[in-house]
Order: sequence, then C-alpha cells, then structure tokens
Amino acid sequence: MAQPTTADPAGRTKQFQYAPSAPGSWLLFGSARSFQRDTLRFIGTLAALGDIVHYRFVVWPTLFLNHPDYIKHVLQENNRNYSKNVAGTRMLKAVLGNGLVTNDGASWLHQRRLIQPAFHRQRIAAFGALMTAAATAMLDRWDARPANAGSPDASTEMMGLTLRVVGLALFGADMSREVESVGRSFTTVNEFLSRAAYQPFVMAPGIPARGKRQFQVARRKLDRIVFQIIAEHQRQGAKESDGADLLSMLLGARDEETGNGMSDRQVHDEVITLLLAGHETTAVTLTWTWYLLSAHPDAERRLHEELDSVLGGRVPMPDDLAALPYTRMVVEEALRLYPPAWAILRRATGEDQIGPYRVPAGTSIFISPYAMHRHPAFWEDPDAFEPERFTPERAAGRPHFAYLPFGGGPRQCIGKTFALMEAQLVLATVAQRYQLRAVPGHVVEPNPLITLRPRGGLPVTLERRA
Repeated sequence: MAQPTTADPAGRTKQFQYAPSAPGSWLLFGSARSFQRDTLRFIGTLAALGDIVHYRFVVWPTLFLNHPDYIKHVLQENNRNYSKNVAGTRMLKAVLGNGLVTNDGASWLHQRRLIQPAFHRQRIAAFGALMTAAATAMLDRWDARPANAGSPDASTEMMGLTLRVVGLALFGADMSREVESVGRSFTTVNEFLSRAAYQPFVMAPGIPARGKRQFQVARRKLDRIVFQIIAEHQRQGAKESDGADLLSMLLGARDEETGNGMSDRQVHDEVITLLLAGHETTAVTLTWTWYLLSAHPDAERRLHEELDSVLGGRVPMPDDLAALPYTRMVVEEALRLYPPAWAILRRATGEDQIGPYRVPAGTSIFISPYAMHRHPAFWEDPDAFEPERFTPERAAGRPHFAYLPFGGGPRQCIGKTFALMEAQLVLATVAQRYQLRAVPGHVVEPNPLITLRPRGGLPVTLERRA
C-alpha cells in the first residue's frame, strides 16, 4: 500500500506511515468487546504490538500511544490540537458537569487560573495538621474496635479518611455524616459509567440500561450533598470565612468583563469535581500502598526503620517529609504500578503527525499510564514493587513522560501536590501504629473503573505494632 504524503509549509513533500492495527476487531463494535472483556489484558496486547497502535473503539478510530515522546507531543507540545471532547469525558459530564476534569478550551483555562491559588504549596502545607489529625482519629477508632469485629476494608477506610480531609481542607465542610452516603453513591456512579463507556448511547434519555436508575438516584444524592455544602458555606461564610478557602474563592469570583459571579451550577460543578476526584484518587493510592506493603515485608521493614528513626512515634508534619525519602518512594512506586487515573483520552481537532505517523483530524487518542509505567524500555523489571527505582540517581535519566500518574502538560492534575503530601502523611501516621495485612484467600486484582480500584475492595487484618 502506498504511503500517504503531504506538503510542509515550505512546499516539501513529507511521507507518513500508517500505525499498525490491533487484531481481532469486530465489524460492529471494533475492539470495544475486547476492551470490555478484559481491559488491562487488552491494553497489554496493544503495548506488545508497539508504541503506537491503531484500533477502532465502537465507531471511533483510535490511536494507542505508549512512548514518552508521543505522549509528550499530545499532552504538552501540541496540546491545543487535542481536545477532551471525547465520549468518555462527555459521560463524566453527567455527574461532574463542566468542572476542571471535563471542561475544555478557554472556559477550562479561566477556571484553572481561578482555582490555582488554592493549591499553592504554602497553602497546602497548612493542611498538614488537618490530614494527620484525621488519620489519628481513624487510628483511635481502630484501637477501640472489638477483637471480634471482623476484617475492615482498607479501601472503605481510606475513602472515608480522604473524604473528610478534602471536605475540611477545600470547603470547610465536616463530611463525617455523609461519608457512607457519598461512598456508596460514588461507587454506583463509578461502576455504571465504566460499563456505559462500552455502550455510550445508553446515556441518552429514554434508553434503558442495567443500573441506570440506581445511577440517577446516586447522582441526585451527590448533587444534594454538594448544594448543601454550598448553601451552608453561604450562610456562614460572611461571618466566619476570611475568603481564603477554595469555596469562598469560587463564590466570590467575578468575571473581569461583566462583573458577574459564577452561577450556582458552575460552583456546583467545581465543588463536585474536586470533592470526588480529590478524595477518590488519594484513597485508591493508599489502598494499593497497603496491599503492596503487605506483600513485600522487606520494603515494609525499611519503611518502619525510616519512620522510627526520623519520627520516633510522633505525628509527622509537612516539614518532616524531606527527611522521609523512602516513604515518598513507596508512594511513588504504588502510583507507578497502580495509577488511579489509568486512562487519558483526547481527540485530534486537526490533522497532525506523531513521530512518523499521520493523525487524521477526529482521531481519538488513548494513553494509559498503567501501560506506560510497565514499558520494559524505561522500567527495569517493570512488574516488580521496587521503591528504590525512585532514588534521584535512578530517576535522573528517565524521560519525564515515562511516569505520569497525574497526567502531564498544562492539564496536569491541579491537586498533585495536595495528593502526594496527604498520601505521605497518612502513610507515615498509620504505619507507625499499625500494619495492615491483606486477608489470605481474598484475590486482589485491579478493576479499571473510572479509577483503578482493587476489585471487591481490600479486606485486611489490623496488627498493632509493638
């Protein structure tokens, strides 16, 4: 087959290559059924075929990218050509509206600039005491558990903890009473939207689908909780807030040209996005961290030695983190093996070239940090849990976009610093008092929903450290 050609601005002819195609495409759904049947296995199949692979997902021609240079091109170098207006993002809008995760273009940039000051490093550091206090309260509750109370689910425990933290830190809202309700509702939303990704037309009104009614009930419940947070903040804000928390900033924001503030719906969209994304991803990271430490006693022993030496039993604070490098490396390695945001989607708005390959306008782009973090050309023994691979010496020569648990480019997760600090502080606080042991016989495997949760949770036994 002849290769396609085009002319560059100087009139010279360039020759493109076709990306290799994934086998086993169905006439009607393309590769969607293979994706749905075993998502991570199919991603592994794509990765084995090469660093760029073409396939069709339902009706959308798609390129799978699995090389740091190609990923950098899409997320950073030519990011303006790659929109978030893809089917997966449109489905998320059913819950998150036009918040930072789903918004795009000039509207996204406006909101990002408005919210960015709330995530300044100094402001985040001030939340350290709040994070460790929430973790300590959880530990005190564990201390009071009856001996016959059974095995708690580490996933549920971490979700409750991080929800309390993000509610208080960003919105000044004590969400203790809503923890179970939010957790159940978001799990329902997570599971339904993950199934709907393979049948995107079920989101249309009047189209029946398994679990759709429960999804709608859960979505309305989350909406009510968010609007209650906003209303309560508005009632008390004038008296008690100095305007420094994120919600005060959102409510007080004014358009430079019109002087108008955000609508209730705009504020809602940002709050629910940061509330759900802000607690879910950190909770998932911590859950996988406990699982990995349980399975690797030598790494856990080294972690304990560092914590005992530096902290000596006291509660950690943000200033301690520089002296806890192994604690940080454990979190980074957990994020490598099980990145909560395991999939990144874009759509080419105009024709482009990635390496030698032509990218027609309208092509969907699929990037999987889960796959990139296991690329053998950039990660030695990629399936092994080895925190030491994140020492400064070993990380120095690694391409930046070989590791992207928080995405990359202008749309890198705004809460990256917040999440990393919280994960390290919680890990250091909890690991000084307890060892979490995965319950024998419970099969632990990743479940690629919107986030990469352990399927069926992570039941554990809690062992008090001497």
